[in-house]
Amino acid sequence: MSTVLSWGRYPFFPQEAHALVWRDQSAATWREVAQAHGSTLAFGNGRSYGDSCLAASDHVLQTLPLDRLIAADWTAGVLRAEPGVTLEQILQVAIPRGWMLPVTPGTQYATLGGAIANDVHGKNHHVRGTLGCHVRRFGLARSDGSVLECAPDQNAALYAATIGGLGLTGLILWAEIQLMPIRSSLIDVTNIRFANLDEFFHLSESLDPLHEYSVAWVDCQSRGSALGRGIFMVGDHAQEGPLKVDRRKKRTVPFTLPVPVFNRVSLRVFNTLYYRQQMRREVRTQTSYDAYFYPLDSLLEWNRIYGRRGFQQYQCVIAPESARDATRAILDAIAASATGSFLAVLKRCGSIASPGLLSFPCEGTSLALDFPQRDAQNTRLFARLDAIVREARGRLYPAKDAHMPAADFQAAYPQWQQLEALRDPAILSRFWQRVTQASGS
Repeated sequence: MSTVLSWGRYPFFPQEAHALVWRDQSAATWREVAQAHGSTLAFGNGRSYGDSCLAASDHVLQTLPLDRLIAADWTAGVLRAEPGVTLEQILQVAIPRGWMLPVTPGTQYATLGGAIANDVHGKNHHVRGTLGCHVRRFGLARSDGSVLECAPDQNAALYAATIGGLGLTGLILWAEIQLMPIRSSLIDVTNIRFANLDEFFHLSESLDPLHEYSVAWVDCQSRGSALGRGIFMVGDHAQEGPLKVDRRKKRTVPFTLPVPVFNRVSLRVFNTLYYRQQMRREVRTQTSYDAYFYPLDSLLEWNRIYGRRGFQQYQCVIAPESARDATRAILDAIAASATGSFLAVLKRCGSIASPGLLSFPCEGTSLALDFPQRDAQNTRLFARLDAIVREARGRLYPAKDAHMPAADFQAAYPQWQQLEALRDPAILSRFWQRVTQASGS
């Protein structure tokens, strides 16, 4: 056994990890853990930020050793793999053959099983929806000993509940996904500096329909007429160029800092410098897929910079009719607080519905920010942000959450009771226990 933690290190509940090495032996290991500790939860590579990846029993099933590619049709771009395969491993075999993940989050170190459980989305949600839209089928083991094949037309209720179901319906043994064809591993990028939030919405409305990828960095310390200023970034796969796996040099934060490096002064300096580093309003470049999709992956263990107490990410999505006013109020509240985020990501999500029962993205505007864990400050600020999101009838992302009130979760995700009815009785996370007041451990 080994000990694992969530990526945000908050809340701090170290998990005893019981490794699953072979698919045909996973059920036996699961039974042993459940009998000894009451319940458990699948745990991939630990890229979930809050407590959705933490078992209520603090004993998880480590799926990372289940990292085999089972089958691939490189003519059709269909790949079948075990749940512990990372997105990086998929890209290493797919890109040289002219295929790309149709949807990718901001890290390639997430596992396939974890990406399905959280129904991840990316910079192209407005074009391709969530990853769940591209999951063809998967094998699901249940604690009663059954192994079910789930697809849109086969065990459809469990198919929908598992995609975005936070690992609560069973153990994914394998999954089959549809990849996306590409001609080059390079990305054509256009960065546009914008002066305020209104300009962001104008750029998004005009440019999103023209590009595969769209996202913006926002200066969360700006106020007044500059509130919401930032850099708008659109991208498309190059039509010509090599199909090669990027081998960027990685650096590692060697140890957890005693205190976070970010404070109000350093955040303001960083945000100002980052905004002003682009001298021209518009800059066109071509870059590797790795640098474009996964900038933080070049700094391994970057979560250590937030100090021993860890950090929380606050990510919400607001419907179109309320997005401008609510996003403005959120950014204003953050700028007025004694904390903030050096990485604030703003983007508009599209209208493509996910097959997942509890999928987070919906049509509207998503904002994501990281905050060093400071109990009193975060509690006050998050209460204010929650009130804004609640009034705007928005919702928070369970995969990133460590504080959401149960009432807010149940109002924002009314289908939670359907998931609860399909939840495997031997699986329970600290998140699910917190937001549904489920009993037992």
